[in-house]
Amino acid sequence: MATPVMQFEADLLHPQEAAGWTVFEAPGSVEAFGTGKPVRVVGTLDDIPIALTLLPSGRGHHFGPVKAATRKLLGKGAGDRVIVRIEAARNEAAS
Repeated sequence: MATPVMQFEADLLHPQEAAGWTVFEAPGSVEAFGTGKPVRVVGTLDDIPIALTLLPSGRGHHFGPVKAATRKLLGKGAGDRVIVRIEAARNEAAS
Protein backbone atom coordinates (compact mmCIF):
# COMPACT_ATOMS: atom_id res chain seq x y z
CA MET A 1 0.00 0.00 0.00
CA ALA A 2 1.38 3.42 -0.95
CA THR A 3 2.22 5.89 1.78
CA PRO A 4 -0.13 8.88 1.58
CA VAL A 5 1.52 12.19 0.75
CA MET A 6 -0.11 15.38 1.94
CA GLN A 7 0.66 18.73 0.32
CA PHE A 8 -0.98 21.96 1.41
CA GLU A 9 -0.32 25.56 2.39
CA ALA A 10 -0.42 26.43 6.07
CA ASP A 11 0.17 29.42 8.28
CA LEU A 12 2.74 29.12 11.03
CA LEU A 13 0.86 29.65 14.28
CA HIS A 14 1.84 30.39 17.86
CA PRO A 15 -1.39 29.33 19.64
CA GLN A 16 -1.76 29.82 23.36
CA GLU A 17 -2.58 26.13 23.91
CA ALA A 18 0.67 25.02 22.22
CA ALA A 19 2.87 25.98 25.20
CA GLY A 20 5.01 28.48 23.32
CA TRP A 21 5.56 26.32 20.25
CA THR A 22 5.26 27.51 16.67
CA VAL A 23 3.17 25.00 14.71
CA PHE A 24 1.24 24.39 11.51
CA GLU A 25 -2.15 22.67 11.35
CA ALA A 26 -2.53 19.64 9.08
CA PRO A 27 -6.19 19.48 7.99
CA GLY A 28 -7.30 16.04 6.83
CA SER A 29 -4.35 14.33 8.53
CA VAL A 30 -6.46 11.87 10.53
CA GLU A 31 -8.06 10.60 7.33
CA ALA A 32 -4.78 10.61 5.38
CA PHE A 33 -2.76 8.71 8.02
CA GLY A 34 -5.62 6.64 9.43
CA THR A 35 -5.06 7.64 13.06
CA GLY A 36 -5.66 10.39 15.57
CA LYS A 37 -2.50 9.38 17.43
CA PRO A 38 0.97 10.93 16.95
CA VAL A 39 2.50 10.21 13.53
CA ARG A 40 6.19 10.48 12.57
CA VAL A 41 6.48 12.23 9.20
CA VAL A 42 9.17 13.37 6.80
CA GLY A 43 8.96 15.94 4.04
CA THR A 44 9.54 19.63 3.46
CA LEU A 45 8.40 23.04 4.59
CA ASP A 46 8.86 25.15 1.49
CA ASP A 47 12.09 23.49 0.31
CA ILE A 48 13.57 22.79 3.76
CA PRO A 49 13.71 19.07 4.70
CA ILE A 50 11.91 18.15 7.93
CA ALA A 51 11.34 15.13 10.13
CA LEU A 52 8.87 15.62 12.95
CA THR A 53 6.01 14.10 14.87
CA LEU A 54 2.52 15.30 14.04
CA LEU A 55 0.59 15.63 17.30
CA PRO A 56 -3.18 15.29 17.76
CA SER A 57 -4.88 18.66 18.13
CA GLY A 58 -7.99 17.35 19.85
CA ARG A 59 -10.00 18.98 17.05
CA GLY A 60 -9.94 16.20 14.45
CA HIS A 61 -6.56 16.90 12.87
CA HIS A 62 -2.88 17.09 13.80
CA PHE A 63 -0.42 19.92 14.24
CA GLY A 64 3.27 19.90 13.43
CA PRO A 65 5.78 21.69 15.65
CA VAL A 66 8.38 23.74 13.76
CA LYS A 67 11.77 24.05 15.46
CA ALA A 68 13.48 27.42 15.80
CA ALA A 69 16.36 26.22 13.60
CA THR A 70 13.90 25.32 10.82
CA ARG A 71 12.12 28.68 11.14
CA LYS A 72 15.51 30.42 10.86
CA LEU A 73 16.35 28.46 7.67
CA LEU A 74 12.93 29.37 6.27
CA GLY A 75 13.27 33.00 7.30
CA LYS A 76 9.72 32.74 8.61
CA GLY A 77 7.83 32.85 11.88
CA ALA A 78 4.31 32.90 13.30
CA GLY A 79 1.90 34.45 10.81
CA ASP A 80 3.90 33.43 7.74
CA ARG A 81 2.65 30.88 5.20
CA VAL A 82 4.59 27.76 4.16
CA ILE A 83 4.06 24.96 1.67
CA VAL A 84 3.93 21.67 3.58
CA ARG A 85 4.67 18.33 1.92
CA ILE A 86 4.66 15.37 4.31
CA GLU A 87 4.34 11.61 4.34
CA ALA A 88 4.56 8.97 7.07
CA ALA A 89 8.13 8.05 7.94
CA ARG A 90 9.00 4.59 6.62
CA ASN A 91 8.95 2.93 10.05
CA GLU A 92 5.45 4.40 10.62
CA ALA A 93 4.12 3.14 7.29
CA ALA A 94 5.04 -0.42 8.27
CA SER A 95 3.26 -0.20 11.64
